[in-house]
Amino acid sequence: MFGAILGDIAGSRFEFSRPEKFNYKKEPFFTDNCFFTDDTVMTVATKYAVLNGTSYRGAYLQFGRKYPLVGYGTMFKRWLEEGGCAAYRSYGNGSAMRVSFIGEYFPTLERVRENAQKSALCTHSHPEGIKGAEATAVCVYLARTENSKREIKRYIEKNYGYDLGKPLLLQRPFSKVDMSCQVSVPLAIRCFLESHSWESCMRNVYSVKCDTDTVGCIAGSIAEAYYHGTGQNDLELIRKYLAIPDSSGRCDMTLFNWATMN
Repeated sequence: MFGAILGDIAGSRFEFSRPEKFNYKKEPFFTDNCFFTDDTVMTVATKYAVLNGTSYRGAYLQFGRKYPLVGYGTMFKRWLEEGGCAAYRSYGNGSAMRVSFIGEYFPTLERVRENAQKSALCTHSHPEGIKGAEATAVCVYLARTENSKREIKRYIEKNYGYDLGKPLLLQRPFSKVDMSCQVSVPLAIRCFLESHSWESCMRNVYSVKCDTDTVGCIAGSIAEAYYHGTGQNDLELIRKYLAIPDSSGRCDMTLFNWATMN
């Protein structure tokens, strides 16, 4: 799960704009301008739901209300305000960015798919929203269970219909920010497929104009599972960005504690 959180943080400062002379091969990942977003909060909320045996809906409401100013989409904000009464048929990438722990935790592909669907249905009930969540969690599961990139690619293309064959080299000139699952998820998987480490996966994310924090969160989770780590100082970085001082100087350790809990 660290790969997802660090991917979100690394992508956070480039979500909507980039420096004029942006060099994706050399740009540092973690600076004082980085921060966690809704991707991290909902990723931790998913872990909370799984380990506590509570509903995904309840966890998303609880964490969403505790951290209200982290960049939620308009429909999710309304869902929070209305008490999570009904799903809103979204196909946004919010369903996919939060499911990495499901792919890490559950012991069988069937349970991964089942729980990814459940996690999506409480908000993102559009078929593409459900598919994006399931495909992401399945990628993490396949990556951590020693499947090759070729096997992962073949499985996702066959079962979810995503075209994963277009190289990033051909995507870069025409890329644009698109927050749908049907664009963000295959792009994130392609960033992983062309990588040789977690870091190079994130460089690939940086190289394409996209919803950088969310694509980084999705791609980073798959890469961490496949490469058995991020190669970063995970605990130090997660403490730096998730242990938040409040107005009294005390640190809110909720996100950090749940993110690092074994």
